[in-house]
Amino acid sequence: MRNKTLFVSAIVLVALALGACSPTVVANPAPSVRTMNVSGTGKVYLAPDIAYINIGVHTEKPTATDAVTENKDQTQKVIDTLKGAGIDPKDISTTNFSIWSNTQYGPDGQPTGTTYAVDNTVSVTVRKLDSLGDLLDSVVASGANNVNSIQFDVADKTAALKDARAQAVKDAENQAKELADAAGVTLGDIQNISFNDTLPVPYANTFGKGGGGAVAEAAAVPIQPGQLTLSVTVNMTYEIK
Repeated sequence: MRNKTLFVSAIVLVALALGACSPTVVANPAPSVRTMNVSGTGKVYLAPDIAYINIGVHTEKPTATDAVTENKDQTQKVIDTLKGAGIDPKDISTTNFSIWSNTQYGPDGQPTGTTYAVDNTVSVTVRKLDSLGDLLDSVVASGANNVNSIQFDVADKTAALKDARAQAVKDAENQAKELADAAGVTLGDIQNISFNDTLPVPYANTFGKGGGGAVAEAAAVPIQPGQLTLSVTVNMTYEIK
């Protein structure tokens, strides 16, 4: 029994010795890649070619029926004027129709009666900006007494967006080359690229709101669409050597 135990112990010792002598494999770490991050910007300035405007009719009468009837007739005249001016029916949509009561008060603060007010507002897309001033004069003359929130926009931004992206990439490339030269390194392949488009948000100008006289006076003022800015930012990562 003692001999068998010694024999087993000898085998274990030999195995341990062989394991200690076997080579150890160590994985070489991947070489680190040095990079440079740059950001480029491209901007394109656009002249608006489309406008969105809210045109409404406000009426107020002693009864709700009279207020609705007058408002309906007046609003229909405004819509007919819009169509007669060349506005496509699909570019005219109702955005608000509301009725509410107004309590009237005397000098002593006591109620003297009730009137009923009706508002009917349509949103209009105008695709010929050179006719916008005349169009507003016409709708006011036909009965519109609430005209506001003119928003100017550009219908098709595809070409401008492409141009702005190209400018942004070129700007990033130029910055990368300048920085590489200044740092004494060489640019390698592009490792990553991302971009962000900032589309112009249609901006609103209040044209006029209230009675017909106030709006008609405002309508004589020439409309100035101004310009919109489309901006693109490109982030690029270069390998440097």
